[in-house]
This record gives sequence, structure tokens and C-alpha cells, in this order.
Amino acid sequence: MPYRHTENVARRLAARHAAIVSAARAAASEGGMAAVQIAPVAARAGIAAGTVYRYFPGKTDLVAALLTEISDREIGALRRAADVAPGPLSALAAAIMTFAARALRNRRMTFAAIAEPVDADIDAVRLPFRTALAAEFSARIAAALSGHHLPEQEAARSGKALTGLLIETLIGPLAEDAAGRERELVQSLTLIALRALGVADARARGIVVQTALPADAAP
Repeated sequence: MPYRHTENVARRLAARHAAIVSAARAAASEGGMAAVQIAPVAARAGIAAGTVYRYFPGKTDLVAALLTEISDREIGALRRAADVAPGPLSALAAAIMTFAARALRNRRMTFAAIAEPVDADIDAVRLPFRTALAAEFSARIAAALSGHHLPEQEAARSGKALTGLLIETLIGPLAEDAAGRERELVQSLTLIALRALGVADARARGIVVQTALPADAAP
């Protein structure tokens, strides 16, 4: 009986933790990281602010948990898309297209999670997501290099450059309004990225195909 009681308590605690992070996610999707405040998030989650503080002592802790959830979800989506591709170069293209499609589906959240101007302590807890994203692209570039599908280059550096290219084009200050043209922008950007990595004939080689945005593209 004590075991069952502990199991039920753990389940309730986990559910409440998830509800708080979900409420923080909704707030960030609407108003960026500035909107992730303890009291409003508590109200969204339908619990007292004091309860949120028992899970997260401050805003930075809550934002860190939110970013961990976002990072796990987004990196997982990239990996699933790449892992079913027929080869390492196609896997790289799939990872690029998946990130681009998901970022376009929720630009506000992606901007908040990666590039929105924030206080130094919040920016510090965002760094692991950017690092993980660059590492995932670097790993895909390294695999393509191993198969001699790309010209010689430093995979880690290219992965960081690719991350910067995608962020600036999709959600940075220079990002264009892609409403109604998401598919075209995703494909165009993927071709640009592959050319930058040394693939001059991606379309001719059938790497980038007509692709609908994934049904689960919202981050």
C-alpha cells in the first residue's frame, strides 16, 4: 500500500509539473519570454502561485524547464525526420527542412527560445538549446562527410554556421513574411543551406523534393 501511495503521489507531482511547463509554453508562444512570469503562469495552470514556487524557485528555473522541454521536442523531431531518410545527405536535408518548417509554424515561440533579446541569466539557460541544435546539424554533416557526400570541411563549424543561417533567415530581424509561402521558403532555404555546405546540384540529385510541411510541425 505505501508503494501504491508513493506511485500515485509521484504521478500527480509529474502531472502538475507538466501543467506548469505547458502553461509557460503557452505564455511564451503569445508574449515571448517576458510573458513567462510565475503569477500569470500559475493562473494559466489553474494553481496557486505558491505551488509554482515549490516546483520552480524563480522565473529562470521555470524558463530553464521550458527550454529543456522545447529542446527535447525539437531535437527529437529533427532526429526522427533524419533517421528515416534514405542516406546521410538526405538525412541532413530532412533535418534542415524539419527545423525550418517547425520554426515557421510557430515563429514567436522559436524566436523566444533562441534569439529574443533577454536578460543575461535567461540567455544563459537558452544556450543549451542552441548548442544542441548546432550539434545535431554537425552530426548530420559529419555523417555526410564520412560518406564522401560533402567536400572536406570542419563539421562542428559548419553546423554552427548552418544554425545561424537558419535562425537569421527564419526568425531573425531580416526574416521575411512567409505567410502562404511556407513550403516554398523551406525548400528554397534548404537548397541554399546545402549549396553553402558544398552541394551544388541538390535538386538535380533528388535530395530536396516537393514536401508538405509536417503535420506535427508546431514546436
